[in-house]
Amino acid sequence: MSAETPDYKDTLNLPKTDFPMRAGLPKREPEWLARWERIGVYDRLRAQEGRPPFVLHDGPPYANGHLHIGHALNKILKDFIVRSRQMSGYDSRYVPGWDCHGLPIEWKIEEQYRAKGLDKDAVPVVDFRQECRKFAEGWIDIQREEFKRLGVTGNWADPYLTMDFHAERVIAEEFMKFLLNGTLYQGSKPVMWSPVEETALAEAEVEYHDKESPTVWVKFRVAEFDRADTVVAGEDGTEDALAAIGAADAELSDDLRDAFVVIWTTTPWTMPSNKAVVYGDAISYGLYEVTGTPDECWASVGDRFILADNLAANVMSRARLDEGMYRRVRDVRASHLAGMKLAHPLAGAEGANGEWEDLRDFRAADFVTDDEGTGFVHCAPSHGMEEYELYRDLGMLDQVITYNVMDDGSFRADLPFFGGKRILRAKAKNGSWEGDANAAVIAKLIEVGGLLARGKIKHSYPHSWRSKAPVIYRNTPQWFASVDRPVGDGQDTYGKTIRERALTSIDKLVEWTPRTGRNRLYSMIEARPDWVLSRQRAWGVPLTCFVKKGALPTDPDFLLRDPAVNARIAEAFEAEGADCWYEDGAKARFLGADHDAAAYDQVFDVLDVWFDSGSTHAFVLRDRADGAPDGIADVYLEGTDQHRGWFHSSMLQACGTKGRAPYKAVVTHGFTLDEKGNKMSKSLGNTIVPEAVVKEYGADILRLWVAQTDFTADQRIGPEILKGVADSYRRLRNTMRYMLGSLGDFREEDRVAPADMPELERWVLHRLAELDATVRKGYESYDFQGTFQAIFNFATIDLSAFYFDIRKDALYCDGDTPRAKAARTVLDLLFHRLTTWLAPILVFTMEEVWLERFPGEDSSVHLTDIPETPADWRDDALAAKWARVRAARRAVTAALEIQRTEKVIGASLEAAPVVHVEDPDSHAALKSVAFEDICITSDLTLTADPAPSEAFRLPEVPGIGVVFEKAEGEKCQRCWKILPDVGTHAHPGVCGRCDEALGDTAAG
Repeated sequence: MSAETPDYKDTLNLPKTDFPMRAGLPKREPEWLARWERIGVYDRLRAQEGRPPFVLHDGPPYANGHLHIGHALNKILKDFIVRSRQMSGYDSRYVPGWDCHGLPIEWKIEEQYRAKGLDKDAVPVVDFRQECRKFAEGWIDIQREEFKRLGVTGNWADPYLTMDFHAERVIAEEFMKFLLNGTLYQGSKPVMWSPVEETALAEAEVEYHDKESPTVWVKFRVAEFDRADTVVAGEDGTEDALAAIGAADAELSDDLRDAFVVIWTTTPWTMPSNKAVVYGDAISYGLYEVTGTPDECWASVGDRFILADNLAANVMSRARLDEGMYRRVRDVRASHLAGMKLAHPLAGAEGANGEWEDLRDFRAADFVTDDEGTGFVHCAPSHGMEEYELYRDLGMLDQVITYNVMDDGSFRADLPFFGGKRILRAKAKNGSWEGDANAAVIAKLIEVGGLLARGKIKHSYPHSWRSKAPVIYRNTPQWFASVDRPVGDGQDTYGKTIRERALTSIDKLVEWTPRTGRNRLYSMIEARPDWVLSRQRAWGVPLTCFVKKGALPTDPDFLLRDPAVNARIAEAFEAEGADCWYEDGAKARFLGADHDAAAYDQVFDVLDVWFDSGSTHAFVLRDRADGAPDGIADVYLEGTDQHRGWFHSSMLQACGTKGRAPYKAVVTHGFTLDEKGNKMSKSLGNTIVPEAVVKEYGADILRLWVAQTDFTADQRIGPEILKGVADSYRRLRNTMRYMLGSLGDFREEDRVAPADMPELERWVLHRLAELDATVRKGYESYDFQGTFQAIFNFATIDLSAFYFDIRKDALYCDGDTPRAKAARTVLDLLFHRLTTWLAPILVFTMEEVWLERFPGEDSSVHLTDIPETPADWRDDALAAKWARVRAARRAVTAALEIQRTEKVIGASLEAAPVVHVEDPDSHAALKSVAFEDICITSDLTLTADPAPSEAFRLPEVPGIGVVFEKAEGEKCQRCWKILPDVGTHAHPGVCGRCDEALGDTAAG
């Protein structure tokens, strides 16, 4: 620029905004939170009338400890749903809740007592429960603030708590519906039992981890042998045949007499409770004889073992017997086995006091295989469900059930050899929970000659998800809800039993995202046993029932079923909470004058906490004013573990009381892993704490990470991933900042009707129409990743890299032209859609963007709906034309980039390429637009002539050849285009377009 040429910078319409490029989210987000609370955004949305309700029912987190990244993922996903449905025209209600009862809190209070030298059992139960309540209240307050900091909207002032008095009343009422409808019963069967926590556990409270267990091969001597198939074998009736059979029978009897049936188990501690051995009647068995032994071996020459043929070699190897040290004597058929009785290996041991003298039952069972072990299974029906069910069906439980294991996992004190030995103990420094019971049993078996081999095995084993301690199967009296008894409530639309109703609900009433959730829950409920409702703890809602003294569980009058008693209990719980069940005189109070209190026992077990959370549909969806009109949620959303947890218990509970599922849709997310795909663990040091992410980046970055992941699978997060998320955020923020700057002087009177806009603007409107449908469908189908990706690509590719790049020249340099007005109109339309489309995800940033343009005490993007987009904006023919234009532009841009890289030019405005276009339709499309403006060149020549060999070609854009030419003329000092007419106008150093824009501005 010469000294005489004016500086035209101030004449340009450059973007003007105070919106900062640096977000400063960690500092500024709390200000928006306080503002939303001050102006009452959530309550104002509830006051809007005429909107159809949409209810996401919150699966309650446990009130115990700070939030982890899984909590953040879960609550943010829920917030996406709640906000997007609200902005789509619904009254989208969200009542956050907490699970407050249960063992983890009770365990914490017990720890505090132990630290003070106090005995929990010496403290009045009501005082203990009050301590648990106070502990839960403290964590609810902490977690509430942590959830709010993530930008999660909801009725935080009035959440639901399972320990609220009304909630405890309804939980008890829901239980009493099971009492009255015939599905509740008391039974004694093996359940998963935590010796460390001294309570029964449900499947949902169990997780599986690898555990090293001792494994033993134990010998049961054949004590009786009766040839049961002699008559069958001799059906031809000939004397010779009978004689031959008799001789064979005698020989077989001699072979099997004092032989050993060998069993294999990974739970040696169950051997004192053994009552039987079972075999498979389709398995091939053989009799094997030891012919030689090594120096160290528990077998002796001449010993005979009955083994499954497929497993015999492995068993002998475990006993240190090489192939040449044993021989197969003969077949042993199932019919031979059927005539046997076995002796327990501890039978006759000195000091056994006759404990194991009875011969063990020996019969076929369909659960025996020859995949591993020996082909035989030792049965302790008190500690195994398959064995229990076998002998239950045979009507022999009274003969085989034992009560050798106490609540704490120790053997009963008077059990010979093992009294007081513990299966598990407090976790040792080496990380083992192993007690001394297994070692004691193994040592005794060795002493009496009952062991053939031993070893160790690492296998998947059930552990309590709370204490992380291994669990055992233990037969105890418990309260169950039958899933297969007819429910006597008359609600048979979806089935007569809980199982039938649940399976029908899964198939016909519920939508599943992803679909695999349906298969997972269906298979679980299809195969599940009855629901164990009782827990032997103190902090929870009690099983509010009474049993008649002296009556058996099978007697019709065993359980008191009196609606008047139930009503008294409910009224008391509403006023005083469940603690009143434990007050002195509670039994007489509730039974009243209608029943003799001395004739009944009061049950003091507490309900499984999954029953608590499974009942929330009743006291939240049904009872609250902000619940669901029909008591059924539009959606439940939780992690995949809740197929056996909350989804499962809610389904069972509601099917027992409502007759159907309490939800219309179920959305499931995966687990969160570190960047390498490993499970997060404090010991590995790879945990990502939400609070740390929020402090470094801000909650919007964490929310954006959630939006960018496929939540239906396991997701990864870590420092490098978060850096990538932050980069995406900056690109979006830059897009929004550009729009704000360009709309600073937009006036309503400048608005241009779509029909009067240039093609480029009408193409943008077409894309908005397409995208509006994508966004609405994406939010409705819970496809947040697809929704965000579509918006992000549009903002960064269609807008920033294409439309904005082209139109900034017109916006900056045009005067008050129709083209500039049309561009600003489109920017306004873009602004309203992008801010509302993104508001459910980037709650803080879109509020900042909105307030930058529409300030005011009552202003908020979250009080705004996504605007309707006219259907007539869509123009597929125009879109097809502009697809050709954009493809040709890519070829030109690529050709110019080569010249820029080789420093032939510094900017595309220095070029005036010749573009050869073979396709007539493409040539016509390019001729009809200002293609030089679209390619951001000063000039451009279009020709249908064949492209010369030296022309640049982009393989993915066939039929386009680009020959580079430099632009001719001088550089306009205002718009920087190089044009021949620069310097020939009233204003020095500018082109004709800029001269016109400058108008009467003083020249020179």
